[in-house]
Formats: sequence, structure tokens, C-alpha cells
Amino acid sequence: MRTQRVVMAPAGTRALRRVPRHIREKLEFWVESVEAQGIAAVRRTPGFHDEPLRGARAGQRSIRLSRVYRAIYTTPEPTLVRVEEVSKHAY
Repeated sequence: MRTQRVVMAPAGTRALRRVPRHIREKLEFWVESVEAQGIAAVRRTPGFHDEPLRGARAGQRSIRLSRVYRAIYTTPEPTLVRVEEVSKHAY
């Protein structure tokens, strides 16, 4: 299995300064899981509700960090996962 590395985009890093601590902790747990098991295995974990996005965000995926917060990520390379954004989801 290839090791995958997770990096934060500048917008994601800025957003993490404003989110509650439990949201940061859940994202950190997700990052550790991806780096240990790979994104394919973590996508199958039901607790993260990993799903592909559509429309203007086609090609991106999201995970739920809570009922309100989600993280948007891309996989620009097979060994890289890039967290683009962490924000409140508008329903």
C-alpha cells in the first residue's frame, strides 16, 4: 500500500483557526487515519460520510466533521490528499 500525505491549503489552515476544538480534533483524526490506512480505506468509514461533490465542485469530495461542519478535499496526485476548505455547510 502506498503511503498518502495530507496537506492543508491556505484557506483550510485559516478556517481551522476559527472552528471549535472538537472539529479540529476530528479533522486531525481523519488526517491520521488517511496517512495510516490510505484514502480508499478511510472513504469506506461510515462516520465520515465521505461523498463526491457535484456541480461547480465536481472533482472534489467532502467529509462531515459534525452536523454543521465539513471539510472539502481533493486528491491531485495518487499519494497526496489536499484539504481545500473547512466550513459550515449551508443546507
